[in-house]
Amino acid sequence: MILNVVVEDQTYPITVPDQIITDAGEFFMKLDKDMDKGWQMSRDWVDHPNQEQRCQIVGDKMLTAMHKDNSKMMVLLSAYVLARVPGITGIRIDTNGEMLETELVME
Repeated sequence: MILNVVVEDQTYPITVPDQIITDAGEFFMKLDKDMDKGWQMSRDWVDHPNQEQRCQIVGDKMLTAMHKDNSKMMVLLSAYVLARVPGITGIRIDTNGEMLETELVME
């Protein structure tokens, strides 16, 4: 599967093998457990992030992984989004400090 990660005017197609989506369940559960405690999303504290907000949080983590050239983490985070949002084709990550402006792109 491919998740198109859009940062500013650049699109980065991240190829995620189906096997990673199947095998990364423990990683996904850890992410969800961390977010279950609530999350600071830019200026707002969100007690119980919904699925869209969780993907926005993961989008912010993707931005960090990109800046650190951590391609393995990019694949894992992309796998999380693909596993949690059926039909998603991309994520448009806000770079202006507003996590809630990150947009999920559907088919």
